[in-house]
Amino acid sequence: MKQILIITYYWPPAGGPGVQRWLKFVKYLPECGIEPIVYCPENPSYPIVDESLLSDLSGDVKIIKQPISEPYRFANLLSKKSSKQISSGVIPKQKKQSFIQKLMLYVRGNFFIPDARKNWIKPSVAYLSDYIQQNRIDTIITTGPPHSLHLIGLQLKEQLGVKWLADFRDPWTTIGYHKALKLTTSSAAKHKALEAKVLGMADEIIVTSKNTKQEFTSKTNQPISVITNGYDSHHIQRPQKDEKFTLAHIGSLLSERNPKQLWEALQELINENDDFLSAFQLKLIGVVSEDVLQTIQSYGLEAYVDNLGYLSHEEAIKEQMASRVLLMIEIDSEDAKVIIPGKLFEYMASGTPIIAVGPKASDVEAILKTTNTGCYFHYNNKERIKSQILSYFEAYKSDTLAVNAIGLEQYSRKSLTKCLSEII
Repeated sequence: MKQILIITYYWPPAGGPGVQRWLKFVKYLPECGIEPIVYCPENPSYPIVDESLLSDLSGDVKIIKQPISEPYRFANLLSKKSSKQISSGVIPKQKKQSFIQKLMLYVRGNFFIPDARKNWIKPSVAYLSDYIQQNRIDTIITTGPPHSLHLIGLQLKEQLGVKWLADFRDPWTTIGYHKALKLTTSSAAKHKALEAKVLGMADEIIVTSKNTKQEFTSKTNQPISVITNGYDSHHIQRPQKDEKFTLAHIGSLLSERNPKQLWEALQELINENDDFLSAFQLKLIGVVSEDVLQTIQSYGLEAYVDNLGYLSHEEAIKEQMASRVLLMIEIDSEDAKVIIPGKLFEYMASGTPIIAVGPKASDVEAILKTTNTGCYFHYNNKERIKSQILSYFEAYKSDTLAVNAIGLEQYSRKSLTKCLSEII
């Protein structure tokens, strides 16, 4: 069986979307004749922990670990709350940032290039150089963010000549939060130079969306493959549907993910329709920024909100299946059209209709359309959003609200792992 080395920062008990992709690949790669060996930090500082994901790990998976020096631990001394928010990607709007938050963002962007895990590069290269040679491993995979892990792959490629696949779960220099890091001109140039070197040296680049492939194609001549995230089979018993007409958003709602047209549409439906008023509930599951909560309150919706906070992956899946409609919200910007949230595929497999709000020409829009799993709206489509919610509500009242999905199998974790194995 062919051995490969997977270099990742996020690994159980880490929670959130960053861990799911490679956890599932590792689960199914042995069925494709490939033995994965996982290299991850021994003492990481994860902003979210989900112990339930440990149950998805086979006892046969070989995991090797080395210590990591985490600057976020020192940042906690300044402000534990701000440090946790920034490390998890929840960055307040510029005008609402405190002095401490501005300082942290400046330091993070200019002193930790490409990211706060850069100090793990040198010891990892030293350790893995010996490990790879001793175990005769000829293929390595790095997955980012954090993109510093790609620099581990770059150095191992230069030193040992191993085959190297660089997996980008998100873009590097064009991702939305990159602009919030208060980069100096020289720091921005360093990020772009490192990105160019990684894209130019990796034997194969893997991305999660067609838009990201298009972006990277203009930056490198190396082969690029699209392998999206996906959904996995599970043994969770399907719960009963909520009695109320619940619209649920699962995952982080950042300050910029704040569709006022959606909140306004809901406000109008409550004011105009007594049946809707008595049945409606908005469920928020995951980290929600104060900006979003304040906006929801400004539209008079706070009485209808059930803010459940972070739930385990298993509990989140149950909520997806129990809710009446699922909300998918992305930032309204050109940069965000490349983002396909990992939860989209679990949303699609849940059998619950989806209302998505995001930028034009998004990969999410195309996927929803081809799978017939929901409706996609741009930020200026208030009347269309309102009309669709009302249509779903009428179907809910007549107990006919359902999804007739098509072509989902291509997004199953098994099918996607088979695609990965062919590249390997």
